[in-house]
Amino acid sequence: MELIDDKESMHDTWKEWNKAYLKAKENLTSQGLTVKDCVIDLVELETYCKLKGIKNDGKARSLFVSDKVSS
Repeated sequence: MELIDDKESMHDTWKEWNKAYLKAKENLTSQGLTVKDCVIDLVELETYCKLKGIKNDGKARSLFVSDKVSS
């Protein structure tokens, strides 16, 4: 939470986040999409944002994961 710029949009606990994640994953899977789990290294994410000159927000995290799983 200390590293991100959109704290107000995040879940209060990991448990809440995980519940929302599992629901989203199930929804996407039911639509025929493949969901790849991705563990994020927070230092790597922070470096990515700094190099790109972008805030560490939801959009940046999505871009980071997209870049990570496509490489």
